[in-house]
Amino acid sequence: MALKQQHQSSQPDQTKPEKIDSWAEKAARWISHCGATKSALVLFVISLLVTCIGSLIIRYAIGAHIELEDLITAIVLTCTLAPMVFLVFSALVKQLEKSRQQMQVAVAEMERMREADVLLHQELQDNINRLNNEIEARQQVQLDREKVFAELENQMHNRTEKEEQALRYSILLRSIIDASPDLIYYRNEEGKFAGCNRVAEQMTGKTEEELMGLTPHQVYDEELARQVVMSDNEVLESNASITEELWLRFADGRRRYYEMRKVPFFDPKGNRLGLLAFGRDITERKQAADAVKKASKDKTAFIATISHELRTPLNGIVGLSRMLRDTQLNKEQFNWVSTIYASAITLGNIFNDIIDLDKIERDRLELQLKTVNLKEFSQELGSIIELLAADKGLVYKTHLIEPIPPFLEADGTRLRQILWNLLFNAVKFTQQGHVSLTIEATMPEDGVSLVTFKITDTGVGIPEEELEKIFAMYYQVDHPNHKSATGTGIGLAICQQMVSMMKGHISVNSVLGEGTSFTVEIPMEVSSQGIRTQQLMSGSLDILLVEDIQLNVMVAKALLEKLGQKVSVAMTGEDALEQVRNHHYDLILLDIQLPDMNGFEVASILCEEGLIKNTRVVALTANVIKTRQEYLDNGMDDVIAKPIKKSRVIEVFNKLFAENEPQAQKAALSEPVVAPDKQLHAALDMELLEMLLDTIGIDMMQNSLTVFEQMMPNYLELLQLSLSAKEKSEVCGHAHKIKGAAGSVGLAAVQKVANKIQQGDHPAWWQNVYDWVDELQQAYEHDLQKLKDWMASQDSDID
Repeated sequence: MALKQQHQSSQPDQTKPEKIDSWAEKAARWISHCGATKSALVLFVISLLVTCIGSLIIRYAIGAHIELEDLITAIVLTCTLAPMVFLVFSALVKQLEKSRQQMQVAVAEMERMREADVLLHQELQDNINRLNNEIEARQQVQLDREKVFAELENQMHNRTEKEEQALRYSILLRSIIDASPDLIYYRNEEGKFAGCNRVAEQMTGKTEEELMGLTPHQVYDEELARQVVMSDNEVLESNASITEELWLRFADGRRRYYEMRKVPFFDPKGNRLGLLAFGRDITERKQAADAVKKASKDKTAFIATISHELRTPLNGIVGLSRMLRDTQLNKEQFNWVSTIYASAITLGNIFNDIIDLDKIERDRLELQLKTVNLKEFSQELGSIIELLAADKGLVYKTHLIEPIPPFLEADGTRLRQILWNLLFNAVKFTQQGHVSLTIEATMPEDGVSLVTFKITDTGVGIPEEELEKIFAMYYQVDHPNHKSATGTGIGLAICQQMVSMMKGHISVNSVLGEGTSFTVEIPMEVSSQGIRTQQLMSGSLDILLVEDIQLNVMVAKALLEKLGQKVSVAMTGEDALEQVRNHHYDLILLDIQLPDMNGFEVASILCEEGLIKNTRVVALTANVIKTRQEYLDNGMDDVIAKPIKKSRVIEVFNKLFAENEPQAQKAALSEPVVAPDKQLHAALDMELLEMLLDTIGIDMMQNSLTVFEQMMPNYLELLQLSLSAKEKSEVCGHAHKIKGAAGSVGLAAVQKVANKIQQGDHPAWWQNVYDWVDELQQAYEHDLQKLKDWMASQDSDID
């Protein structure tokens, strides 16, 4: 309260100084404004006037007489002192004004700083409040953190136990991986090694740490690295596992053959991390497989050599003994010759079993269906069995239960072999009594008749407990009654497999001491006509022959011209299209495999352009895989198989162009085909050669053979090179050309082997192709000379 009153009492005192300060400020500002000289001059004048007036007033007041000297003295004194005083005073006032202004600026600055201090104080207060809040929040967070730390400590304790357990498992897994005899490694997405086991370290000669970050090109030789990277890329591109086999060289120089399994691996989120590779050493297995393959190849070569070397003298024995039997002989001589003949036939059939056993083991036994007359077939077979039976004093009987279709489609060679084995065993194990062959057939249904062959004997019989075993390979009945006759133990096993291939069934019934009966049931397609030659009933045709192999062109063109046809030739698909666009043909004989496009594509283009509305298109093909219906479905009117045979050409031409088709079919001459010499039958297509001899003549055939001899070395060389490079498609293509060329000159065995090689979709193609190529080379070398000898004999006959 006192401070308040004191403050109020001081207010009037402060008013006067404020007024003085106001007057002084104005005077100071005036002096500052006018300057020291002007203000001093004005003040001097004022002071002079004041001095004069003051002196007069003082003189008057004291009653003194006013003297001029007094006035002058005052004026002089004023004029002497006043200017300097006023000048100093003005300068001092000016300086004080300047100081006052500076003081005002300082005061203003201090006021601003005070206001800033107030703001800073407020901000500081706010910061203090905020810090207090943060401190409280941090205290709460600290409490929460301590709680979390407690939980983390608990979790870390649990995790530590799990990590220790995982570490134990990891060590165990690593120990297992390192102890594994398999090669194990893994690489990341960049193709760099990211880990491996001990076998991989031994193989590369580097530790796992040294391998880390290296690429295959930095570890393996260039060829192996290229192969490894290629398979790795395949895994990473397809995200699928693969298996490959390759040779690996260890750091110590050892080479081992590994089966590698490569798989991609991913993290739990599905992101791919790289690939894992597992390799198993299969060197011993590879060596064993190679040894088996070599043994099989050696066995095949041996059998092929034996087949060639033994069949020639064996066929000579059979042929000469058969000729001797037709000469003038006494009874004893006739019996000797008959024994030689029957023994040679028996040896030949045993040898056939051995060859077929080899083919069965390599899955190469094939059936070749031909038209068979069962009556003539049984007579031919019975004539030999009858000789064997007569030597033992047995009676051989043949019963044909009519009706039996006159002609059936069957593999006569394999059927003869089946029945021969069964009949020969019957004779071998029969000491007295008879051996019989009974043939009967069911009425055809859908063109198929079930033919039953029953072989019965009165021999020693087979124990009942042995019946289920007799079809096993190399099995022989272990019974005292069978000791008198021995065998190879393969005949019945081969019979069963051949019957199965023919979609048939074989069974046996036997009574010990009374005899045995084998029953063979085989479904056979009924043939509408036998082997017949026909006459061409169509007129002269304008034919375009589309064929890319010169040798085939020569043979086909000569045959067609011999039949009175006009023939133009196109070697490529484009050439054929151009010729058909410029000329109308009655018939196009179209090879399916052309160098620039296949025959189906050519036929499709001709059909789209409307160029074959009145033209027939017949496919020429050496492909025995496709069915006739497949060619018809692709726009062909018919198919002629290579090598082109006169009978098939006449049949197709009569079918497509003969005006009176029924008469054309009936006007044929039913001359039976004479079987060629058995020694040449396996190597040469005697039917084709005789047809070519009849149509184009021996000179043209020899020209064709010359062209063939010139072409074959190049074909075989290209085939071997493609096989070495493992170019499957090229191997098949060269084999196709060899097949067509061989077929055109009648080399049936070469054609057959080449046909096997060209069938690239065979499930065991790679396993057999090397054997097939060797077989092709041998067949070419052996059979070419046979063909030359046959042509020479025909040429001499003409001369």
